[in-house]
Amino acid sequence: MAINTEMVGQTFGPFPHDYTFRDLELFALGCGAGIDGKDGLEYLNEGDERNPQLKVLPMYGAMLIVDSAVTRTIDYGYNYAGSLHWGFDIKFHQPITKMADHIETHVKLEGLYDRGEGRGLLAQHIGDSYDSDGNLLFTNESWDCLIYDGGWGGPKPPKDIVDMPERPADVEVSERIPENQALIYRLSGDYHPQHIDWDYAAGNDQPRPILHAISYAGVVMRHAINAFVPGEPERIKRFKTRITSPVLPGTTLTTKLWKVGEGELRFMLVDSDAEETGAKPHLNWGIIEFD
Repeated sequence: MAINTEMVGQTFGPFPHDYTFRDLELFALGCGAGIDGKDGLEYLNEGDERNPQLKVLPMYGAMLIVDSAVTRTIDYGYNYAGSLHWGFDIKFHQPITKMADHIETHVKLEGLYDRGEGRGLLAQHIGDSYDSDGNLLFTNESWDCLIYDGGWGGPKPPKDIVDMPERPADVEVSERIPENQALIYRLSGDYHPQHIDWDYAAGNDQPRPILHAISYAGVVMRHAINAFVPGEPERIKRFKTRITSPVLPGTTLTTKLWKVGEGELRFMLVDSDAEETGAKPHLNWGIIEFD
């Protein structure tokens, strides 16, 4: 199927999303909250299920644009088997405070870019998510890499440069990713078979199903909140990252955080033994902003 460039500039949706406090808790579990039965309980302990009160892990907003309904609806002729999340930049206009609500997301296909034969196509989406009162909650610029669709003659992708500190990180936090974390996270709405089907993973030269990028980005967000705004996730205003390699469940990861200014961090996520093995980072050129 040819790449349908006429879809560029079109806005799709609204894509509806209804949630209760249980969905907020499930998402947090899929990002490793409560991994030791203690850390992150502010996202998991509703207190009284009849009148639940939770803190909401802000990464929840990033999930809405990579929901399976979105990725299958905005089909410009790509090979679904080669769809990988490339990166995203989400701005949090106001936190989720309702424990149950209806969110609608409008997604614009902002651009399609050609990295060249064998290197894939980059797709740029911009999604605005609104609560039931019409309040803008999040704006998410999300990028996908379609690894089998390069070389179609499209424009080259824009450059995106993020300066990273050349000094040891101010904070490092290590965490082992449980083998079943992808199985939990997928219940938040990303049902791509690469996260559960072992035969599918083998067909893509992976030794096992890989973890969702939003899940391990959520791990980084938890670590940053704990280190710089403990107990106040609503202070997070921006989270930007490039997804530079997949994560295999069972791996021990280390979040590296640098404070570069008032309310601004840089980060990367690496294997805990990366210095010995030379493994690529999983997330790189990361920015977190908070008030």
